[in-house]
Formats: sequence, structure tokens, C-alpha cells
Amino acid sequence: MKTIIQFNISQEDDTYTADGTNVPIVAEGRTFEELQDNIRDAVALYFEGDDPVSLGFAKMPSILTNFEVSPPLYAGRA
Repeated sequence: MKTIIQFNISQEDDTYTADGTNVPIVAEGRTFEELQDNIRDAVALYFEGDDPVSLGFAKMPSILTNFEVSPPLYAGRA
């Protein structure tokens, strides 16, 4: 049984995107705060009408996000 719903977050231009790694969920937001709200809404919709346990998750799974950071400008300089 999974206790965590995991997302990888990336930023391109003015949009943050969260891709679920163990759920088929994608959410976007123009700010990180908006993205957080959209992730919560998307997870609620994913489980709507279903018991999380029937989908292989704990009754109240946690949401974990990993934010992708671009390499620093000085990377690769000797």
C-alpha cells in the first residue's frame, strides 16, 4: 500500500508543471502557490468516488513534491 503520492515539478517560462510519478495526474500553475492548490484539487478529483485503498493507497496518503532545479550558471566552469 502506497502512503505517498509523488510529483516531479518543473518550471518552463511562466508555468510550473507537476507530473505524478505514481499516479496519472498532471497539474499546472502560474505560481508555485497556485500549483500547490491545483495539485490538491487534481488529487481530490483522482480519488473522487473511490476509496484510496481500492487504488493501492493508504486512506490518507501524503503528497510529496520534488522540484527540478536547473544547473547553476557556473556549472561546468573550471
